[in-house]
Amino acid sequence: MSSFRRDLLAGQVALVTGGGSGIGAGIAEALAAHGALVAICGRTQARLDAVAQCIEAVGGHCLALAADVRKPEALAAVVAAIDARWGRLDVLINAAAGNFLAPAATLSPNGFGTVVDIDLKGTFNACKAALPLLERRGGVVVNVSATMHYAGTPLQVHAASAKAGIDALTRTLAVEWGPAQIRVNAIAPGPIAGTEGMERLAPPAMRAKLTAQIPLRRFGTVAEIGEAVLFMASPASAYMTGAVLVVDGGQWLTGTNLQMLMSE
Repeated sequence: MSSFRRDLLAGQVALVTGGGSGIGAGIAEALAAHGALVAICGRTQARLDAVAQCIEAVGGHCLALAADVRKPEALAAVVAAIDARWGRLDVLINAAAGNFLAPAATLSPNGFGTVVDIDLKGTFNACKAALPLLERRGGVVVNVSATMHYAGTPLQVHAASAKAGIDALTRTLAVEWGPAQIRVNAIAPGPIAGTEGMERLAPPAMRAKLTAQIPLRRFGTVAEIGEAVLFMASPASAYMTGAVLVVDGGQWLTGTNLQMLMSE
């Protein structure tokens, strides 16, 4: 149960890309639980509908719209639907992402480009599509980044490059859009239990080793990421922009990377 006020975002409208599963779904549920009217988009309508049903079952409001963040026209249609339904947009969360393990030597240009297209270009596409609504009243953008580019992380050259780009995008947009009272921040989650990403990147045999390298000695939860994003979307962070908030149990401080874990 969150300690935040239940009416913290009452009357505000939020869009969460990648809202059909994992961290994106958790963020959408957290925003809705604290009063926001939430729209979610992703590539699979059935997943989106399931999240929307969960939100509405507890009295929330959710608009589920299938869209691929790699296609600017699809995101423009999502924003138009939000405008038609609620007439405003206050919060944009960019959580759509793709990843897999691959050594750089054998990673194809298409594989590299696909992750960059979803993570980095998808974040830019959503920001660009949302701008006309966000600049009406001012608002908040929170981009979901990561910590893998803080040190060299083997098998992650594509994702690390994309997330580093998201950090740069965050800081640049914070400067450009600040005069319009649009705050742009990012969150960098560490290992989060129960997500598709962790299932792919940390098979069961690696998890004990990985946990031992985290100062807090556990994986994070989707709910904890949702509450961190809630802080960044709320008036509690009103003077924050251009920041990247790391929520990883201190993992990045240890310099841990996949190569070390896999070789032990």
